[in-house]
Parts: sequence; C-alpha cells; structure tokens
Amino acid sequence: MSTPVIKVENLSKAYQLGKIGTGTISRDIERFWITKVMGKEDPFLKIGETNDRSVKGQSDIVWSLKDINFEINQGDAVGVIGRNGAGKSTLLKLLSRVTGPTTGEIKVKGRIASLLEVGTGFHPELTGKENIYLNGAILGMRKKEITRKLDEIIDFSGVERYIDTPVKRYSSGMYVRLAFAVAAHLESEILIVDEVLAVGDAEFQKKCLGKMGDISKGQGRTVLFVSHNMASVQNLCTKGIMLEHGMIKAVGNIEEVVREYLSKSRDEDVVLADISKRKGNGKLRFVHGHVGCEDNETIETFKNLTIKLDFNLDPTVVIAQKRIDIGINNFMGDRVAWLSTSNINDAFNIQNNSIEFTIKNLPLAPGDYSCNIYSEINNEVADWLTEVMDFSIAEKDYYQSGKLVPRNQGSILLNYNIK
Repeated sequence: MSTPVIKVENLSKAYQLGKIGTGTISRDIERFWITKVMGKEDPFLKIGETNDRSVKGQSDIVWSLKDINFEINQGDAVGVIGRNGAGKSTLLKLLSRVTGPTTGEIKVKGRIASLLEVGTGFHPELTGKENIYLNGAILGMRKKEITRKLDEIIDFSGVERYIDTPVKRYSSGMYVRLAFAVAAHLESEILIVDEVLAVGDAEFQKKCLGKMGDISKGQGRTVLFVSHNMASVQNLCTKGIMLEHGMIKAVGNIEEVVREYLSKSRDEDVVLADISKRKGNGKLRFVHGHVGCEDNETIETFKNLTIKLDFNLDPTVVIAQKRIDIGINNFMGDRVAWLSTSNINDAFNIQNNSIEFTIKNLPLAPGDYSCNIYSEINNEVADWLTEVMDFSIAEKDYYQSGKLVPRNQGSILLNYNIK
C-alpha cells in the first residue's frame, strides 16, 4: 500500500488587492492580536471571490486557492496544470512553505527541494559552489553529505567554469541549470519544479525531464511538476491535478486530466443575449457567439480560426449602412487583433442574421483571449459588448524544437524557416 507523503485538507489562500490594512492603526493592532497572538480567524477578512482574471470583482479580496483537497503518495510523479492565474504557482509556494495558507492544513512527510522561480534560494553575492552548500544546509544536510554530491551536481549543471563566480553574474539559463542540479541531487524526498525549465535550452530541458523521471521511477521520490507543455507533462507524470480559478477541476490519471484541460481550449459557444452589460440602441442585438477551429478540435496557432456571431435585427429599421467589428484582446486586456466588415466586406448580407469571420493560419501565440464585439447601423452604435467569448490557444511545440516559445516574446508566432 502506498504511503501518502503530502496531504492537503481544505486549503485556501486569499490575497488582498490594492492597499493592505484595515484603514486604522487600532484595527491593524486588533487584527494582529487576534490572528497572530490568539491564533483565531481574521475578523476583518471579507468574503472573497474566486481568482478569475477575466472578470472584475466587487471585493478587494480574491481567493487564489479555495478549498483544495488531495493526497500524493510516495513515488508519485504529479503534473499540476491549468491556465495562467489558475493557482498553480500559489499551490507550489504553499507546499514549499514560501508562504502560509489562509485556511486549511498541509501535512508533508519528508524534506522538500523546490525550484519555483529563477534564482529562488540563491544568494546573489555567493558563488555557485557556496550556494550549493547553502541550499543543502537549508534542507538539513550535513556538509559531508553535500561534498559527496558536489562533483555530480557541478557536472550535471554544465556550469563548471563559473562555479566559483558569484551567481549574480550568471545568465538566467545558468541560474536554472545550477538551481535544478542542486534541487535534483540533494537528498530530499519531494522535488517541486515550476515551469522555470522553459528558460533552459532544449537539450537541458530533455536532460532535466530524464532526471525527474529517474528520481520518481528509479529512486522512489515524489515529484510535482508544473508546465504548460502537455507533452512533457504526459511523458513525465502518471497523475495529474487540474486547477481552474483556484479550485480543483480534475484529479487522477494524467491522460484523463490532460484531455480535460485541452477540452477547455476547444470550441467555445457563448450565449450573448443574456448579457446585460452592453451599449447601443438595440437595432442589432448579438444573441450567440462561437469561436472554434476548422476541425472542431483544440484551438491552436497556425490553424484556421472561425468566429461566428448570430444576431437579431429590428425589422422596422431601413438599413443604409452597417458594420460589425471584432477586437481580440489578450489576458492583460491589450488589443492584439481587429476584424471589421468595413475593411473587406461591407456588402455582407445582414439579413442572414449571422456573420462568420475566418482567420487563416491563426498567428496568435498560445494563451487566453477575449473578444469585444461591436456593431453599427446607419452610423449609430447598435450593440457593443466587451470581454466576451473567452477562448484559449493551446500550448504546443509549434516549431518542433522540443521547447515552448517564451510568453514574453510577443503576442504572435511567425511561421518561418531558416536556410
């Protein structure tokens, strides 16, 4: 029978947006006394909201995680997946004890080595070698144990030439190489890795995945791995946890969990008629929207994407001029693309009560998007809705290079080759 090494019960984490504090010194002191000294619940904590980035909430408290429950057994390789803002990194920080939970309990059996962000756990003024000893000491290892592993760590990292150089002079790739080598080789029972491996090159990523597989299958240690690369997750992990808006949406066999996650990136049907937040005189009113790829499968870059809108028309209006626009925004709300009948086809047949835009060879990068939809009849705004028809473009190794394109490298992907 497998032994649980991590048990999470009713785990929640709340964050306050904007200013921190109750507003008065006396109430801040009261909050400190009740929560820190007496160990009771925070009386000033408002009832919060789930962490949905696409919706502006009414409260300044958001629940990054809400009522999470699961068990992980010794030797399990667990993939933690979900969209940006789902709560993955918060969960790993709680498990690593970087931060504490708002409510709930985490029971851990064994030492944890974690790699959450580039440079986590390293002192910039110390050399690479000194940081290896520092990390080992934090894990509770003796100097003799660390020395025994030292040559193996340095060899795996590939930064031997710089091992006596302060790590503040390392590139981000060198940081990750050494940090992973330290976390993987020191004697911890649980290894937690966030998606920082994307910083490394394809060869090193492959090397890391192989090492994590050996740690889990060969050494019987437990691995938690966060990544947007579903191929890597499926190759490494046997179990999966899918988070959505801070709550568990799926847990179990990794193939089933990944299938559930990818289904969220498929066709999106939205009832627009029920949305109250809109502008316009109502002479045209959007009632239904659909976003999907030509094959009705996962929405991916370089496929053809179709956006279809159904609408109702006021039958008493004589239409002299008409226009329909779609603005596509990224998850930060920035405009990344614009489609308009005024550009290419203002003679479309509006009497069909529907219109379909097709984006050929979709160039948008993987991530979460939403649409603003706008219509004009006779030069007056008829219907205007913002941040509707959310859809996700799936992460994928689009260039067959063994790695994902970093998210900070723009909102589009170019279909190019090199000679």
